[in-house]
Amino acid sequence: MVPGVRLVQKVSSTRVFARMAPHVVPAMDRAVHRLTRGRVLLSAQMLPGVVLKVPGARSGQLRTTPLACMPQPGDGGPGSWVLVGSNFGRPGHPAWTANLLAHPEEAVINWKGRDIPVRARLLAGEERARVCETALRFWPPYAVYQARIEREIRLFRLDPAQGPDDGRA
Repeated sequence: MVPGVRLVQKVSSTRVFARMAPHVVPAMDRAVHRLTRGRVLLSAQMLPGVVLKVPGARSGQLRTTPLACMPQPGDGGPGSWVLVGSNFGRPGHPAWTANLLAHPEEAVINWKGRDIPVRARLLAGEERARVCETALRFWPPYAVYQARIEREIRLFRLDPAQGPDDGRA
């Protein structure tokens, strides 16, 4: 485990962090990501991270959001990524989740400096339950976030899009 992770987990579980982090963390991540031409995502020093690019649900304008992710290994091919719509344990769903629901096949992630077109899928049922257990082992503060709110935290799986000959027309 990276030194200081337990301290960061403890701090990130507080209500003060939940109020401040949505304003500070993404802004810092965007700035560092831009300055390093996509090579560095500041928050990824603690957790793996992607920069999600997807049209806005209402505006259709491209939205760029740095997010923690759980990379999932593939069976010999490219893997997938899980995104957790925790919103730091705040009441409303984060806007990026509505964007993915509205435009699941128009998303692109920047993963380790590389843009990858992806398809997003909201997880439900047994698959969601399994992934949720993995997410809680991956980042225990997710349990604190869920206990603090009444809504169910949205979980998405992002799979690499195949390309123009994948059956999408």
